[in-house]
Amino acid sequence: MDSCQERLQQGLSALGLPLAEAQQEQLLDFIRLIAKWNKAYNLTAVREPLDMVNLHLLDSLAILPHVKPPSIADIGTGAGLPGIPLAICLPDCHFTLVDSNSKKTRFVQQAVLECRLKNVIVVHGRAESLQPKVLFSTVISRAFASMSDILRLTGHLLADDGLLLAMKGQVPEQELAQIESDYTVISLNVPGIDAERCLIRMEKQKHG
Repeated sequence: MDSCQERLQQGLSALGLPLAEAQQEQLLDFIRLIAKWNKAYNLTAVREPLDMVNLHLLDSLAILPHVKPPSIADIGTGAGLPGIPLAICLPDCHFTLVDSNSKKTRFVQQAVLECRLKNVIVVHGRAESLQPKVLFSTVISRAFASMSDILRLTGHLLADDGLLLAMKGQVPEQELAQIESDYTVISLNVPGIDAERCLIRMEKQKHG
């Protein structure tokens, strides 16, 4: 795992994210868990822990500067991405990780326990059925749905002035043409990943 640690440190340095050693260890523990459970649960197509550092950890952490505290929902979290890496780095924020696949939420629950994360709850269910007592300051989706579907399924979860962050590969021009909301496209440079990455950022306007 030394090579993973080295790659993580290089990536964090490239992203300008100084993380404590304990947090780095938690991140590495997390991908060890994914690698272990992947054999039985098929959580992710990425098989090698070294590749997971770039494609899972650094890809998730590239959006860290754009997350608005204090309460964050990760919709369609899958194996806990980007929610768990972000929760490790933002211990003062509260994270709700949502997925409709019970196999994946079982894994995420185990990861929360083993990584000793006190700021994460895991919800097995669909985004459109979620009725949080307190609305979220940030809602994140990664490879979850088209832009119009994301807005339709998660719009009710955002507080006034809340942010919707959709993680995408190439800029989804056709999807963006179908929505009326204002948005900003932020280009992301993920260390060790040549493929295009971008973040679609939308701000919920205050009513009244």
